[in-house]
Amino acid sequence: MPLRQAAAIRHIHFEDLGSFGPELEQAGYALRYHDAGSSDLDVEELAGADLLIVLGGPIGAYEEDAYPFLTAELAAIERRLARGAPLVGICLGAQLIARALGSRVYPGSGKEIGWSGVDLTGDGMAGPLRHLGGIDVLHWHGDTFDLPDGCVRLAGTAAYENQAFARGPGLLALQFHVEATGRGFERWLIGHACELAGAGLDPRALRADAAQAAPALEKAAPAVLREWLQGFD
Repeated sequence: MPLRQAAAIRHIHFEDLGSFGPELEQAGYALRYHDAGSSDLDVEELAGADLLIVLGGPIGAYEEDAYPFLTAELAAIERRLARGAPLVGICLGAQLIARALGSRVYPGSGKEIGWSGVDLTGDGMAGPLRHLGGIDVLHWHGDTFDLPDGCVRLAGTAAYENQAFARGPGLLALQFHVEATGRGFERWLIGHACELAGAGLDPRALRADAAQAAPALEKAAPAVLREWLQGFD
């Protein structure tokens, strides 16, 4: 029996599938990364994959004039939304989904960077995100979005009310990084060194926080994905 195809749009190399990768392979998916900016994104291929995951990146979901590849991404997301095909968005990916659903994406009150928990709504606790109860996740964003019409809010924080939403069993959008791993986190610190310096954040403190928080997240995140996949299989 042929493997199902999972396509992941990657905007920056170290913001990859992380702990989601092995779980997807365990679930019978063949993974393929599509690196934005390094080649033309094939809208038909992305729209037709069995599962599409749109990963994070340090650009705005509204910046297609500066980053034209976002036009193709939005087109692929809109195609999948129209046919109800399984779709996951993380950080920038969640913001792009919100925009494709007609919501406004815009700069928030300030950068939210670091390891801390999310406040799950009743709907969040009733679904796969319940595995994140009491778990610190990685926040790394400065933009926010309005909750799209027809979607259910799943989580928030004091600084950013809309941190996760769903629409039916096949759409999950997460503003935070649940896929991040301790082993891969050093690449984040290197890749985002300028942003950290500009925000006055000490990479040593973030590294120490990751050492404490990542092990629990690495156990919880695959459980989140596993339960979500079972919801539409």
